Amino acid sequence: MIRFLTQSLLSPRVFSGSLESAGHRLRKIANFVLTVGIAVLSGSSFAPRSKAESPDRPNIVFIMTDDQGYWDTGATGNPHIDTPFMDQIAQQGVQLDRYYAAPVCAPTRAGLMTGRYYLRTELYNTRFGGDSLGLDEITVAELLRESGYRTGMFGKWHLGKYPGYQPHQRGFDEFFGHYHGHIERYQFPDQIYHNGVQVEARGYVTDVFTDASIDFIEAATKQKQTPFFCALTYNAPHSPFLLDTSHFDQANGDELIEKYLKRGLPIREARIYGLIERVDVNVGRLLAKLEELGIAENTLVVFTSDNGGVSKFFKAGMNGNKSSAYEGGVRAPCFVRWPGTIPAGKVINAQTSHVDWMPTFCELAGIAVPQDRAIDGKSLVGLLKLGHADSHHRYVYHTWDRYFPSKDRRWSISDDRWKLLCQIGEDVKPERKHWRLFDLQDDPGEQKNLATTHPEIVGRLRAEFVRWFDEVTEGIHYAPIRIPVAAEPVEISPSWATWKGEHIEYVFDGYDWDTIQGWKMPGEKAVWRLDVKTPGMYRVVLTYGCRPVDRGGVIELRSGDHEPVRHTVDPTATADQFESVEVGVIELSAGEQELSATVVDCPGQELMRLNRIELIRRLP
Repeated sequence: MIRFLTQSLLSPRVFSGSLESAGHRLRKIANFVLTVGIAVLSGSSFAPRSKAESPDRPNIVFIMTDDQGYWDTGATGNPHIDTPFMDQIAQQGVQLDRYYAAPVCAPTRAGLMTGRYYLRTELYNTRFGGDSLGLDEITVAELLRESGYRTGMFGKWHLGKYPGYQPHQRGFDEFFGHYHGHIERYQFPDQIYHNGVQVEARGYVTDVFTDASIDFIEAATKQKQTPFFCALTYNAPHSPFLLDTSHFDQANGDELIEKYLKRGLPIREARIYGLIERVDVNVGRLLAKLEELGIAENTLVVFTSDNGGVSKFFKAGMNGNKSSAYEGGVRAPCFVRWPGTIPAGKVINAQTSHVDWMPTFCELAGIAVPQDRAIDGKSLVGLLKLGHADSHHRYVYHTWDRYFPSKDRRWSISDDRWKLLCQIGEDVKPERKHWRLFDLQDDPGEQKNLATTHPEIVGRLRAEFVRWFDEVTEGIHYAPIRIPVAAEPVEISPSWATWKGEHIEYVFDGYDWDTIQGWKMPGEKAVWRLDVKTPGMYRVVLTYGCRPVDRGGVIELRSGDHEPVRHTVDPTATADQFESVEVGVIELSAGEQELSATVVDCPGQELMRLNRIELIRRLP
């Protein structure tokens, strides 16, 4: 054990490519040692064990779609959609009928990776720099890898795009996918990365991610690297609702759309159903590969989604959609199969949660969960093997706000029977009269508000929700992370800025096409928070668009007391056509710094549409 600890902690694999500080490394090592020590004392072995030594340690395949609702499968009662392979997992295993995700995607992903509600992890949003998992968090991939699992993720990450936050630095031996909340091209995708390097791919994205997963599984099996943990996290059916309709595959997507149009669906819904069916076909390919390799009986397969659904044609009588606190916003399909171990065809009605996966996978691997932090999830292993349970979590909590956490807007809490929620926007004053209480046993569609007839239940649930919210947010400052700047070039995105000025605005358009724009008055500016790991001189490249009639403005970039960089804006063909221009060299001091971009002069209607800033360290 001592030899294993020493080798593991000193191995470059533990922090491969990471830009974490020495302090963070020490905290990480201390947390790891504490976890291992407790595992040893409790009788759990944390050291890698061979398959022969541990026949009960299954391979784990975790399949998660993006924005697929509870109602978007045949197994959950949808008579309009064709999902035979998703349904097969439910028929051959267990359906968690009251399985809860978070209202939106990044919070769910933080929870399943850490076993903790997302507000504990410093993540608080799906963009604006609030979608990065705190570096002090320990992921299930790290724990499984250190216990001997081969780990891979294929698809959507959405827990951090900068060095140190990327999945291949958070426990995954192999990552192929995208960092953003969504991508713009599903055919020949170009916003994807392989272990930190941006790449392009040929084909339809759902097929490509599945191919990568199958290749990972086949290599791990044939090279005797089992057990393995494969997370296949599809970006479909998230918007922009694109099917495969490239020149090569012109008819494929059209045929699916036409099929669902003939069933009476509107065009938007037909596209979503088509996207889901394309995923289902690929799930079938993966299941077939497990059979072909002879590992199906030693592989736990989970199928689920990351939040409530976006489709609206058929909703199984449920209220709400993605981003709401109603059941339709937080319940997701969830089917679990492990032939010979999990009984077939069972439905579990106890409320379960996305935070349960980390402790579940740790129990399957024979390792302890971290003991130095609150773990909100509870292992599902016993429940799954029995195939039934009357209760699992006493309470499940939900809250999400576009900008910062709020205990007064868009929140809910449920126990085994009752659910209290408030779903209001920023333009509505938060008051008790907006609270809704539902008896989910008699009213699963959340139609009859019983708040006035059961004030004692309202009081109990609200008090518990406030207690929970205060606990999970205590001592945490929610803000965009400081962008790490080191030897490798770094791109600074508009959405991570704070901005000041009457005319300046941030415009969201698919992450990679976001802009700071509208600014024209001297002094209007955008500011980014940096964490400079490697001080020195950096070349500055601006990528922007500018109408020819607006040419000639001057922008100043400054960090601390160092000499600023000034650039006279060149025109592009139109404001939404971006070109990259190297504008000078700026000095950055070590540690926490701010980088500002300020209007000095603007002769036209707009200084520029700033798409990104790239900092490239200049070698001595």
